Amino acid sequence: MAWLLVVVAGILETGFAVCLKLSHGFTRLWPTVAFCAFALGSFGLLTLSLKKLDVGPAYAVWTGIGAAGTAIYGMVFLNDLVSVLKVVSITLVVIGVVGLQLSGSGH
Repeated sequence: MAWLLVVVAGILETGFAVCLKLSHGFTRLWPTVAFCAFALGSFGLLTLSLKKLDVGPAYAVWTGIGAAGTAIYGMVFLNDLVSVLKVVSITLVVIGVVGLQLSGSGH
């Protein structure tokens, strides 16, 4: 269950990163409000998961999901540059996240 919280927190991290861009420096109300909601949800779930998990692997999985999700969202929806190197790098991040999740860091 703790790993599920980390995964959902990582997905919410993608949401807050995208909303941060869409807020244009906190000058647009609704993306700013969404950023705050996603950030609070993400940090809240990460905090709950850390009651059961070691901080290193949990934090790495959280940031990996957020980084990969944000990069993919940017390429698909925000016209960010798509390159073979970027796709390979995202794949390596995902492989690392899976490896850390399988490392059995629960108490």
